[in-house]
Amino acid sequence: MKATAELQVIPLGVGVSVRAEVTRIVGILKEFDFILETHAAGTNIEGDLADIFDAVKRIHTDLHASGTARLISYLKLETRTDKVPTLAGKRLES
Repeated sequence: MKATAELQVIPLGVGVSVRAEVTRIVGILKEFDFILETHAAGTNIEGDLADIFDAVKRIHTDLHASGTARLISYLKLETRTDKVPTLAGKRLES
């Protein structure tokens, strides 16, 4: 099943800068067959629903294994039965 999602992962307890952790997260997401749009507060994802869940699990597993003690993730998902959801279909044209 195809889905669109917005994922925000917040690493806690690693200091003021989380650049290294966010870079690792985006790297993990790029290993999947996703269309990605990063933005200031997270990443928009288009891909298979099961792969999105697998990616979130891998992010938590890998970052915890590399020393991040606490992660909070917010995941918004959209699935549809009437058509395939896409990120392109979400863009508002002016």
